Amino acid sequence: MAFQRKPGKRMRKLKWLFISFMVLLLLSIIGFTTIVLGGRFVVDDKHFILSESTVLQTEDEEEVVKLYNENRTYVPLEAIPDHVTDAFLAIEDHRFYDHSGVDFWAVTRAVYRDVITWSKAEGASTITQQLVKNVSLTNDKSWLRKTKEVMGAIHLEREKSKDEILEYYLNEIYFGNGVHGVEEAAQTFFSKSVGDLTISEGAMLAAMPKAPNYYSPLADEERALERRNVVLSRMYDLEMIDAEKMHQERGKTLGLNYGENEKNPWLNSYVDLVLDELEESFHLSREEIYNGGYEITVALDLEAQETVHEEMQQDEYFLGSQENVEGAVVMLDQQTGAIKAALGGRSYQRGDLNRINVKRQPGSTLKPFVVYGPAMDEDLYRPHDLLQDELVSYDDYTPKNFDGQYDGEVTMYDALRLSKNAPAVAVMDEMGVATGKGYINRAGIDFEDDGLSVALGGLNEGLTPLELASLYRTLYDGGIYKEPYAISQVSDRNGDVLEQPELNEERVFSEQTAWDLTRMLESVVTDGTGNHGEYNKSLAGKTGSTQHPNREDGARDTWFVGFNPAYTIATWAGYDQTDDSHYLTGGSAAPTALSKKILSSLDAQQGFQTAFDQPENVDDLAEPIELPKITDLRANISLGFLDGLFVELSWSGIEDERVEYHVYRDVGGEVDRVGEVSGQESYRVKQVKFLDNPSYYVVPVNPLNAQTGTASNRDRAF
Repeated sequence: MAFQRKPGKRMRKLKWLFISFMVLLLLSIIGFTTIVLGGRFVVDDKHFILSESTVLQTEDEEEVVKLYNENRTYVPLEAIPDHVTDAFLAIEDHRFYDHSGVDFWAVTRAVYRDVITWSKAEGASTITQQLVKNVSLTNDKSWLRKTKEVMGAIHLEREKSKDEILEYYLNEIYFGNGVHGVEEAAQTFFSKSVGDLTISEGAMLAAMPKAPNYYSPLADEERALERRNVVLSRMYDLEMIDAEKMHQERGKTLGLNYGENEKNPWLNSYVDLVLDELEESFHLSREEIYNGGYEITVALDLEAQETVHEEMQQDEYFLGSQENVEGAVVMLDQQTGAIKAALGGRSYQRGDLNRINVKRQPGSTLKPFVVYGPAMDEDLYRPHDLLQDELVSYDDYTPKNFDGQYDGEVTMYDALRLSKNAPAVAVMDEMGVATGKGYINRAGIDFEDDGLSVALGGLNEGLTPLELASLYRTLYDGGIYKEPYAISQVSDRNGDVLEQPELNEERVFSEQTAWDLTRMLESVVTDGTGNHGEYNKSLAGKTGSTQHPNREDGARDTWFVGFNPAYTIATWAGYDQTDDSHYLTGGSAAPTALSKKILSSLDAQQGFQTAFDQPENVDDLAEPIELPKITDLRANISLGFLDGLFVELSWSGIEDERVEYHVYRDVGGEVDRVGEVSGQESYRVKQVKFLDNPSYYVVPVNPLNAQTGTASNRDRAF
């Protein structure tokens, strides 16, 4: 009798098979759902905001420098030629437009090879997977990472179009040597835009991403050539190019033309200045600047910047007791106040102490702005008025002229020209320190010092070269202060222009005062303390130096600040730290000569004006009058047909016809003025006193301020 299986056992077996199938189906559904939906936790939209290089360019759109964490210039897919994208598709993922993020045929092949070799060497990653890995995952080859890669790729394909994914990929790829994206790669290896690449050039770029450092022509050109030819052959196999084109392109050399990667140390200081301004005025962090793909238009004058750097390397302008005398130069545009050149150190490296913004004692460079300009604007004095020039103590403060010489009286014009200290302090004492400081406060510059030493720039902290330059520029601009800036415009990666911060603009002096100071400062340069160095066109400026605290024969800070119709320039020289063994030996002559050399070099390139343009609404400042000394006065009796007997007085030496000559007669000690004459070397005395036989003499007088000169010799007619 045959054995018969009981119906109950068969049912139980079918039941367990069904349960197992359902569990497997449920697990598959859960797994599939996890893969499909879990991708959103792998891929984050912010990962696809690729880091882009920020470009600094001049107002003439000449690139200055790129700032980046990843050197990348993003380009849209439509700007990339089809033969370039075909090269990448051919070698990386030729079924890109057919799969949904994962190429299951490639995965099956890869799994089989991995099992056979018992390794995880076979990648089988699609372009989508590579993009997910590069922007969202690490580079390890764990199964978990591979699973996340698949999850992310499937999710990304549901969220983005194929063209969007390909565009991200081509802009994200790393080509080694700090180069990211096809545009920067094209510029680096061929010095051209990706849109201008040939088929063979595009194939070479496509050959590199598999192993950027290994296949780079920088590492081995022969190996790079072989790999490029593999790409071209693959393009032929996929019918992207025909056989003739393949052989033609394979027969070409790599055709490398490496883009210039110049190191321009003369730009470092200006770039740091721009970065500070981006942070302070546009509120952009350094991280955002280096990743955000901004286009920064700067006011930089490349010629001026390079010229400043070149001249600052000359040791003859940096004289001191020890080596390492430092310096700083800043140049402003006269029309806008923009910073055209700035060098904060002789061998400045990025991140160094930027001496453009370091406060130093300004010395006599401050006199026009806290003493003489305010005194004229307050109608206390005019340029040719006489000031007290005597050694005077103000409680415990006794200002001294640097040469120890005092003239008793001196015009304001000459006090500034010769940088006399005693007259400056005398005016400040009369006017009040608060009044003088009030004028530079209008330019946003303030300091706590309130003693009379302010007149001589003796400040606890001081002013920066940039602050001094901005003050002097007001004189060219008719007394109007404009806040200096380096950045003209900022555009984000989408081309939208960021709002420009509002800059301070304020009137400091009247137009007349500004012009008078300009004329006075011209004399400082031509025949005053600023006459060192060579420059043959219009220039107004002021020197300054501060005494070393422990060395009578040395200076701590030396300056020249001046301007012509094109630029204002402020030049400082000194040591970063002051001690007994570090002091300057050249005085203000060195920064003055350096400033003139810079301007002379730029004049040869740009051709500056020969003279300042006088504003329409101001009176020109009269040239100072130097009173002559007369030692040859002669008195002769003469007879005229109409005048009868008269005394003819004559003398010589008239150089300025504006000088008045007051004629005096002395009769036994009784002196009376008998007349005056201007611009002549003779005078007739018609009322002749024969019996008294008087003596005669003349006194030269300055009509600008009634200053009297030395009386001439005396002579008698009989």
